[in-house]
Amino acid sequence: MRILGIDPGLARVGYGVIEVAGRRQQLLDCGIIRTDPGRSEGDRMVEIARDLRVLLRTWRPQLASVEKFFFYRSSTTIAVVQARGVVMMTLARFGVPVVEYPPMQIKLALAGSGHARKDEVLEAVMRELDLTEPPKPDDAADALAAALTGWFQR
Repeated sequence: MRILGIDPGLARVGYGVIEVAGRRQQLLDCGIIRTDPGRSEGDRMVEIARDLRVLLRTWRPQLASVEKFFFYRSSTTIAVVQARGVVMMTLARFGVPVVEYPPMQIKLALAGSGHARKDEVLEAVMRELDLTEPPKPDDAADALAAALTGWFQR
């Protein structure tokens, strides 16, 4: 099974693609969709959709695991939620089933505690994917954590 993990954002959308066969998980790709801060929010949403479509056509995931947005007061909250909506719409257009997990559930699934530190989650991602180096940047590592959670919680 091929799973696409997504860590939504406006400036950067983290993504991670894993392949699962039996009891083995393998990293296929990870990175970020970076939008141009000099462009309008609408144009940035178009960038996210366009780049996500390329990823979907390239990797053809059978499942997408998306980190749920954790609400807090911030000047970027609405823009991040809108970007997440673009991600969800694009996944739906491609017919990719979606599961969603809040950060605490991802931490619990990978590190055994919903209050795990970021480095504990990163260590778990590296262990599960048999990586010698941490995935970069952090948004990509978070997306891989979401993808693994999608597999563990299926």
